[in-house]
Amino acid sequence: MAPRPSLHSLLLMAANGSSSAAAAAAGGDSGLFLAARRRLPAAAAAGGHRIRLLHSFPGARVPRRAEVACCVQSAPDERPAGPVTVRSRNVHSANNYRAASEGRLGQLVQMLKNEGINPKQWKLGHFQRMMCPKCNGGSTEELSLSVYIRMDGMNASWNCFRSKCGWRGSIQPDGVPKVPQAKAGIESEMDQEVESDKAANKVYRKISEEGLNLEPLCDELVAYFSQRQISAETLRRNKVMQRKWKNKISIAFTYRRDGVVVGCKYREVDKKFSQEANTEKIFYGLDDIKRAQDIIIVEGEIDKLSMDEAGYRNCVSVPDGAPPKVSSKIPDRDQDKKYQYLWNCKDYLDSASRIILATDADPPGQALAEELARRLGKERCWRVKWPKKNETDTCKDANEVLFYLGPQALRKVIEDAELYPIRGLFAFKDFFPEIDDYYLGIRGDELGISTGWKSVDDLYKVVPGELTVVTGVPNSGKSEWIDALLCNINKECGWKFVLCSMENKVREHARKLLEKRIEKPFFDARYGGCAERMTPDEFEAGKQWLNETFHLIRCEDDSLPSINWVLDLAKAAVLRHGVRGLVIDPYNELDHQRPSNQTETEYVSQILTKIKRFAQHHSCHVWFVAHPRQLHNWNGGPPNMYDISGSAHFINKCDNGIVIHRNRDKNAGPLDVVQVCVRKVRNKVIGQIGDAFLTYDRVTGQFQDAGKATIAAATASTVRKQKNSYVKSTKDNVANEMPFPHVEADDWVDGQESQDCLF
Repeated sequence: MAPRPSLHSLLLMAANGSSSAAAAAAGGDSGLFLAARRRLPAAAAAGGHRIRLLHSFPGARVPRRAEVACCVQSAPDERPAGPVTVRSRNVHSANNYRAASEGRLGQLVQMLKNEGINPKQWKLGHFQRMMCPKCNGGSTEELSLSVYIRMDGMNASWNCFRSKCGWRGSIQPDGVPKVPQAKAGIESEMDQEVESDKAANKVYRKISEEGLNLEPLCDELVAYFSQRQISAETLRRNKVMQRKWKNKISIAFTYRRDGVVVGCKYREVDKKFSQEANTEKIFYGLDDIKRAQDIIIVEGEIDKLSMDEAGYRNCVSVPDGAPPKVSSKIPDRDQDKKYQYLWNCKDYLDSASRIILATDADPPGQALAEELARRLGKERCWRVKWPKKNETDTCKDANEVLFYLGPQALRKVIEDAELYPIRGLFAFKDFFPEIDDYYLGIRGDELGISTGWKSVDDLYKVVPGELTVVTGVPNSGKSEWIDALLCNINKECGWKFVLCSMENKVREHARKLLEKRIEKPFFDARYGGCAERMTPDEFEAGKQWLNETFHLIRCEDDSLPSINWVLDLAKAAVLRHGVRGLVIDPYNELDHQRPSNQTETEYVSQILTKIKRFAQHHSCHVWFVAHPRQLHNWNGGPPNMYDISGSAHFINKCDNGIVIHRNRDKNAGPLDVVQVCVRKVRNKVIGQIGDAFLTYDRVTGQFQDAGKATIAAATASTVRKQKNSYVKSTKDNVANEMPFPHVEADDWVDGQESQDCLF
């Protein structure tokens, strides 16, 4: 190889017109100096000129975007008055860079000392190993703390690699913006370039058994392995050796590729580990998985030997143990230093269709399994479940299974390996416990919660995790019916609820709920007639019940609530207060911030999907009240679910669809009868399509099952209205539900006469 020319030689080449190819052949970075030549004045570019370097850069590598200053001297009669300086952004950038870095280094040194970190020497851009002040290196007193100071002095970070410690952190000098934790250990742009070049041009040591003074295992070490159920034959096959160093004998695990030693790891009897420096990181036992379809990866060399004893030679061990926890993200290949052995062995791993991760059972071992699976592809990874070694304790790794239970048990562990879980992808067996409880009726709500009305229970029951959409023309009693339903459920099984009722004032809503609970009117008012008003003691007890049973979601200012805001608060109520039901009343009072490129149908679908996911995830039943659109030529009959304003998704995506309707014509039937029209039931176990009739007590706000005579009269009225109604297209596919014309706007106003305003 030709010697690397000096900076002065390269400058002369640039000034004399040397080509970039010739400069590159000399082994130098010619581009920078050719750029300098291009920036020289035309007179300086002519022959016969001398170039004197005014400013050189320290170190073997020229910093990025560094500039060169030259003095061009022509013939004596053409000598310029002063030096010709190459046009640059910052002639002294390198000096400024170093001075600023060293200034920041002084601050970092003091800050690191305050953290208890005090290595023997301080270097910019270098990783340094020292004893961790938090764990003191554990029982082996290993140098487990890695400290790194960025080349520009903008940040210092540290990390203890002992899985039981894992202490890490980062600091910045005063006046330097805080570097995010995820980037704390990442070098500056210049550092990254240096590290990339180092990785690309990395030259590993060539080692051999003779050069490392390795020798066959002595009888004492063979006996040590025998106690751990590892035979001498397995040790010979895996070329486990020993080394004498400083009057100590260490076990030497030789890392080989194609039979050639490329690395060596030492283990003292007291479990203190060390490795040969500047050697390539690969799997231990790499040659055993060459062209293997199935691969087993374990956490330690002795676990690899244990798998060999059980008959599995297609096994390798990671060289560096397990991390304390799963990292937040996977770095780029050049920065993935902890798992560089995976990239170095990529050709061996690519051919494998099944990779069994048999890492340790402790948290660091499980973190290692996750890190490996993320890089290898979870779709081809499997994991093992370690058996119990006694009634209380579980085996930690492969060697413990071999030691306590024998090779047959270890083979069974591998045979019973399970698919590595992929988020969002499940097998039915993952839900077998839940399915078993459903079959056995363990929870008690598998067949639904009673509504408190027998006629309604035959059609509809409340199931946790479902969405019920309730509709009906204004002043039909939708909110009153839901309030009565909640009171019945609380009385039956003690459920708690969170209410987002934008149309009700808090005091009015409290009055309605207390009247249903105490079964007495709140006031001595006209609507109460001669009924006795609730007593102060009953009122106080009712307030306590209100506070324990219901929680409110309300905007404290004049803004409208969004569905995300409501669901976030409902989630808090579920986790903090254990509520089992959510009421959103009504849909049109929410703040609908629909994007301009989204249709209302798409928007409604998105909202209902969010509500259903909330209900299922938190096992919380949701009642969602939605008004029908403005009805024209209304004949007084109940609307259908497709009449809800906004979208047909209200019935398409809900689990249950209910229409609450009451008769407004005293000539057509009793005015106190409420018709509960169940128009959709997704779960046939808990209900079916049909109508139920309830009577409403205007004094106490309670609903009761209607008698036979009342039902007959109400049914006859409904049939007459259906016969007289105009049958439109068969848009509604629900049995026994007839579409009907629409009501005029004036009919939306609540009736003024007391006999026409039941609710």
